[in-house]
Amino acid sequence: MRRDDLYITVPSPFRCPISLDVMKSPVSLCTGVTYDRASIQRWLDSGNNTCPATMQVLQNKELVPNRNLQRLIQIWSDSVARRQVEAELAAPSSVDVPSQDQVKLLVKQLDNNCFSSLTKIVCFARESEENREFLARMDGFLNAVFDFMRNAESDIKLIEQIVRIMDLIQSKILDKKPLLESNCLSTILLVLQRGISESQIQSLRLLESTAIDGESKLKIAEKEGLVVELVKSLNKEKDQRLIEASLSCLSAIMKPKRVKTKVIHNRIIPELKSLLSEPNMSVSIVEKSLKLLETLSFCKEGRVEIRHDSILLQAVVQKVLKVSNKSTEHAVTLLWSVCCLFREEKAQEAVVSSSNGMTKFLLLMQSDFSSAIRQMSADLLKIFRVNSNSCLSSYDTKTTHIMPC
Repeated sequence: MRRDDLYITVPSPFRCPISLDVMKSPVSLCTGVTYDRASIQRWLDSGNNTCPATMQVLQNKELVPNRNLQRLIQIWSDSVARRQVEAELAAPSSVDVPSQDQVKLLVKQLDNNCFSSLTKIVCFARESEENREFLARMDGFLNAVFDFMRNAESDIKLIEQIVRIMDLIQSKILDKKPLLESNCLSTILLVLQRGISESQIQSLRLLESTAIDGESKLKIAEKEGLVVELVKSLNKEKDQRLIEASLSCLSAIMKPKRVKTKVIHNRIIPELKSLLSEPNMSVSIVEKSLKLLETLSFCKEGRVEIRHDSILLQAVVQKVLKVSNKSTEHAVTLLWSVCCLFREEKAQEAVVSSSNGMTKFLLLMQSDFSSAIRQMSADLLKIFRVNSNSCLSSYDTKTTHIMPC
């Protein structure tokens, strides 16, 4: 496989045995052979009842998603995309990083040979902190970039280059209000929908840096389709760096109640539950997921959804004293919020039925954690005692009814 001047070898397990193309949605038949969903569906719809690769007669025609293979293909695809970007950037830098005077000329020529000019500006920005400072302070540069974002069409490669530049200099930009304009947010949304993982991460960092007050948080959250993409980015099959960037961005915009309500309606809690249930997630992802759940537990809509999900609550208990101090603090605060502060009975029942819950809270009471966490643990421990007394009372009542017989 050859793209431009970059040679790419596709691993054979990633190719569909029917189409020989890289699989977009790998699914397995009962024979154990994996195909791209579209190809095998066409085969079956044509009236065939055999496995194309083995010619075995199929006992059933169920298509089971091959999640592990899909994740490997995604990782490989992102790696290829990054190598292509690096190859594109290497060409101008191998000649020379443009000077400040050349950059000024490139900015004036953005309309002509735009991709080449943007690529050279990216190289310039990557070269040094001084260059990034120069771009941010250069007369007319940010206005030109913002205009480009406002009028951007559907050329995703051009848009990704603009996002790379903005990501590189975002800490130097004093006024980020233009980024909150609808057209600029539409450009960022397009990258989240169609860009490679690296560009999506850069877009999320840009959004996070822009969410500095209540007004900016609301503008981001109320941009049609943006919250949907942020929640989609939490899918456990995604690149973990992308998941982490999405969690950070969501945390940055979450303070207003309207935003909390919106993300809950877009089913963020099931996605967070899925992340906590996945054994291979990074410490940072677990910490950020628990932090978001803690925030949502103080919102009525979030609390209602959390209290009815016993599997989620038991997963939260399992993270106590198991991942990191931050995870433990967020988990305990979340549990205390729903079980003690708001006294949700369903949540209390789920926590009491969790494995090793009582032991963990006993250990926390005697730990070096803050006095607040130790007190919350003591409050949570009372739930176990109350439940135990309730069970004993129930047993005594049953015994009283049985004795006369």
